[in-house]
Amino acid sequence: MIRVLLDTHSFLWFIAGSDDLRIRARNLISDLGNEVLLSTASLWEIAIKVSIGKLELSRPFGEIIPEQLRENEITVLPIALSHLSVMMKLSFYHRDPFDRLIIAQGIAEGLPVISSDTVFPSYPVEVIW
Repeated sequence: MIRVLLDTHSFLWFIAGSDDLRIRARNLISDLGNEVLLSTASLWEIAIKVSIGKLELSRPFGEIIPEQLRENEITVLPIALSHLSVMMKLSFYHRDPFDRLIIAQGIAEGLPVISSDTVFPSYPVEVIW
């Protein structure tokens, strides 16, 4: 068993069945023997992007997201003060606040992050892609 944290795009590509998600990442996420986590920051990012028209989901957010979390046994990782403390100390290689928080959560929790983002490896977090 491995514990992993999904980046927002990895989650979206997984639930859409997109070929953009590498097979290794897809296999780790779909293996119900693994503990797969999704940050509250990702849910917030998705909700914002849907509400301003930058992202379109196949069904309403309130239907598809809870369904996908349940069906794929993905656990929501709440934002803790320890995560924010780590985030505050991060160098500004990455400017996106959602990604910075996901990186901080990976560091604080000792979780590898499934992401194709090329800036993530600039930080002391394991990146799986």
